[in-house]
Amino acid sequence: METALKIDLLTLFPGMATGYLEESMIGRAIKHGLLSIDVHDIRKWAKGRHRETDDRPFGGGAGMVMKPEPLFAAIESVKREASTVIYLAPDGEKLTQPLAQELSREKHLVFLSGHYEGIDQRVRDCLVDREVSIGDYVLTNGTIAACVVIDALARYIPGVLGEEKSLTQDSFTASLLTFPQFTRPAEFRGMQVPEVLLSGNHAEIEAWRLAQRKENTQIRRPDIISKDPNHESNH
Repeated sequence: METALKIDLLTLFPGMATGYLEESMIGRAIKHGLLSIDVHDIRKWAKGRHRETDDRPFGGGAGMVMKPEPLFAAIESVKREASTVIYLAPDGEKLTQPLAQELSREKHLVFLSGHYEGIDQRVRDCLVDREVSIGDYVLTNGTIAACVVIDALARYIPGVLGEEKSLTQDSFTASLLTFPQFTRPAEFRGMQVPEVLLSGNHAEIEAWRLAQRKENTQIRRPDIISKDPNHESNH
């Protein structure tokens, strides 16, 4: 079977990624050849006795900046003609479901994890195709953020999910949050599962779930609805 998507992750902390990517859905996808992921230590491309990857910023200031030489060497080593290089950055475009779906259709993704105060701007200007943020906050480095993006996009690769219908029920699909879920037993400590879910009437169940999604979104995230010009016509 031809691998649908190849991913190379460049990081100073490969151990942070390898454990995560070997488990659960991602691990099964790799095992079945639906996804191929290689995690690389950027220090492999660093020069000198201590393989230094950072230096003080020009102009002064706190922290250190990742040097261009090892980053250029690392990216150019794994990059192909059809590669998309993604730098995980707080000021990048925000990760969304549509963006995850778009990235899942690529043939080769190279994720670059920064550290310290970031990376030399020349790397961003010359080699980075897209910059992605997983939220308005700062992490110690971009490795976990890269894993989050990989997890989000992997769900859209055919065969990765056990049940493809899960994609249509996920939060943020069609600008709606998800609906409440229940499982056995039907009664627990005096709390009952809604009768409609026990009825076996699939049309009524779907209608209840859609109503719950709308109500949940209106209460918790009304901003999602206001940003979707097609919300009323779609729902």
